[in-house]
Order: sequence, then structure tokens, then C-alpha cells
Amino acid sequence: MRALILSWEYPPLIEGGLARHVRKLAEGLAATGVDVHVLTRGTELSPPEEHLGGVHVHRVREPERPAQLDRFLAWVAQMNVDLLAAGVELGDEHRFDLVHGHDWLVAAAGDHLARRFRCPLLVTIHATEHGRHQGWVESYPQSHIHAEERWMANRADRVIVCSRYMQGHVADVFGIEQEPIEVIPNGIDPVEHVVAEDLVALRRRFAGPGERLVLLIGRLVYEKGFQLALEALPGMIERLGDVRFVVAGSGTHEAELRAQAAALGLDRHGEFLGWVGDDVLRGLYRVADLAVVPSIYEPFGLVALEAMAAGCPCLVADTGGLREVVPHERAGLRFRASDPEALADAAIRLLTDRRLSRRLVTAASAHVLHFDWDDVARRTALVYADLTASRSLSTG
Repeated sequence: MRALILSWEYPPLIEGGLARHVRKLAEGLAATGVDVHVLTRGTELSPPEEHLGGVHVHRVREPERPAQLDRFLAWVAQMNVDLLAAGVELGDEHRFDLVHGHDWLVAAAGDHLARRFRCPLLVTIHATEHGRHQGWVESYPQSHIHAEERWMANRADRVIVCSRYMQGHVADVFGIEQEPIEVIPNGIDPVEHVVAEDLVALRRRFAGPGERLVLLIGRLVYEKGFQLALEALPGMIERLGDVRFVVAGSGTHEAELRAQAAALGLDRHGEFLGWVGDDVLRGLYRVADLAVVPSIYEPFGLVALEAMAAGCPCLVADTGGLREVVPHERAGLRFRASDPEALADAAIRLLTDRRLSRRLVTAASAHVLHFDWDDVARRTALVYADLTASRSLSTG
């Protein structure tokens, strides 16, 4: 079995969680015996081809992506043209049994290549524009992205999503049956959460003795709900008096969040770190007293999984895939989504009840073992085998 995986990002080029997901999946599939080729974009410093972790990585050099969304869409279209051209050359050299695309950003190239190779098209939908914008997709450019996603979902021979929530969401939003939508959760590698940072020094940097440290990690975009956590913090500080916070991440909502924090008088109680590397990130999970994931829309909730794997008590919004990732009162706590007061009440409960906190951390350490990359790869390989077998029967 030889598979061509398309992704607009792949390490060391990392825009978000997608790059890490595709890398771990590709390497896991290679370990199962699949001959995996990843077609992605690269920079001037990226080697055009290399063999990493058992995976053949092919990179197409692309200019740096523009920040403006209208220019970004034109850039994506050109990237697909370039990926398609490179994929055609690969197809002349190799016989691919399946094309696997990740999200709308590579949909056009994936569709053309699957048709050219006369093989099944599998797509993984990690999130939707409809979900990111709470259904407001009537206006351009959201309407364009939504249409691309809808076309991709209906064109694919099979769709993979990361949660049961996303299975229902994708079926409803794109008008397809749930049967061809496979639910395969994201994974986590506990070995990757070994910390190289000096934890004592890191903790001292952000919180003094006796202070509680609240951690907010992720892309700073509206749907992640960080504005709700900031709104909850003044009440927590008033009731506990010794709360510090750290926001780690960057994104389009960063300026608004910084302004909101200043307006709420939070500047002297914490700080925004911007983007941080993995070593610092893992250290932050270890030294924080609480990780809060306040998402309004969340297909899965990888940050929550990472926090639990690192032994950090976890509080999440009761929405989307977070309901499946964090069992309430068993591996963490959930609060009523979009409700800052409910967030504050649950956070105070975790920060003041050490017995509860320790119990949830212990349970979470066992719970995260269910999200294993080897299992993710094995289940994905079964989908590959089923798709290719079905295609063989239909053409035989």
C-alpha cells in the first residue's frame, strides 16, 4: 500500500497543530507497513526531499503566506497548483493507491491527484469555517472557504474527523450521511512531554510562593474563547487574592485580548508570552496550578489532552470535542460554555480543593493513555485498506 498525504504544513514548518498531527500520523502509518509519501510546502531553507521517521517527505517551495485573508486565498490557490504539479511528477514515478488530504487548504490538489491516479480520496476535516465563525459564513471570504469545505466533504470517498461531535457537525453542515464519516481521535505521545526546562526557575518567573498560576495556551483567535477567561480573572483575583495568569500563543485576536486585559486591570497579574517553543510549553504545563481551555468552538481539544498528560489540572468548556476528551469530574472539570462566572466558580473550586485536584490529575494520567498515536495510525491504516479494497471490487 502506497499513500500520498497532502498537508499545507509539516515540521519543521509549523503553523499550528496540524503539522504535528500529520507528522505523527504519517510516521505511525509507516510503522504499520504503509509506504507513506507526504507532499507539503517548504521554505527556501527546506530540503525539497528527505526521508524522516520512515516517511518520504516532498516539499514544494512557496513564498511566505500573506497575513491578509483575501491575499491568503489567492496564495492557497497557487499553492494547490504547485502541489498538483509536484504530485503529478510523483505519480509518474510511483503508483499511489490512495490520496489523503488534510483540510480545505489542499482540497483542490488532492481531488485532481486522486482523479488522475484513479484511486480513492480520503480527507480529514480538522475544523470547519462554519464552526469557527458560529455559523456566520454568508459573506466573503468565509463563504468561499465554507463552499470549499462542503465540496471537499461531498467529493471524498471517506471522511475522517477527530470526535463524535465533529461527526454530527460535519454531516449536518455539509449535508452528508454520517456513515462515511470515520471518528478517529487525535493522539498524544507522553514521551514528548519530558521537560528540559528548569521547573523551579520557570515557576519563579511567573508566580511567587503561595500564588496560584493559571495557564491559557493556544491560538489567540475568537473561537478559542480566551476573552471569556480574561473576563473571569478579576473575580477570581478578588475572591482568592493570589492568582497569576500566563497566556501562551499568538493569533489574530492577540491585540484585542491584550487591550481587554489592560482594560480589566490585569496587566500586573500576568503576562502574554506570544508564541513559545515546545520545551517552554511543556514546562508551563508542569508548573501551572490550572490549565483552562475556554473554547467556544472546539473539534477536539488537544491542549486539554496535553495538560492532562503533563499532570496539570484541567478545566474546559462544556462544548464540542472537549466533552469527549475531558470526562467531567473524572479527568477534569467542565464549565458551562461562554459563561465567565461559571468558569470562575469552577476554577476557584479546583484551585482551592487540593484533594479534588490531585484525584483528577491521577485519573487523567490513565485517561490520556487511550489517545495513543499507534492506535490512531492502526485505525487509519484500516480505513486505507477498506477504501482500496472497495475500489478494487468496484473496478474489478
